[in-house]
Amino acid sequence: MGFDGRGVYSGSSQNQSVEGNHSMPKFITIGYGDQAGYDRTPQPVRDAAHEHDAKLRYEGALMGIAGKPVQVRNPEGAHLESVSGSFMSSAMPVAGFAVIEAAGLAEAIDKVSRTPCAVTHGVVEVWPLEMSE
Repeated sequence: MGFDGRGVYSGSSQNQSVEGNHSMPKFITIGYGDQAGYDRTPQPVRDAAHEHDAKLRYEGALMGIAGKPVQVRNPEGAHLESVSGSFMSSAMPVAGFAVIEAAGLAEAIDKVSRTPCAVTHGVVEVWPLEMSE
């Protein structure tokens, strides 16, 4: 157990930090993919990707499958409106979301490059999460 050469802690699901009490940068990931791409990917590749997802969850990543979205608006705080359906559109359906920690963008990209959406002909967006105070 401990930190490897990249500053990644192994052996605990606790959110640890390289610099003591400071948390690592967080990234929002959005995975896009469809059943056709998943089905045409060899089973061993899919299995390895699911194992990688399990490792990310063990390391503290928060992951979930996308449910049905709802748009919410409240113009000038005076009129709440909600509409079923997504605001953004994509050539592929949203498959899921995750919040991961990584030392930087390059490490975040490396972490998601082996996830199911990335290896089954889908795509994963990585968004740095800039924390507001």
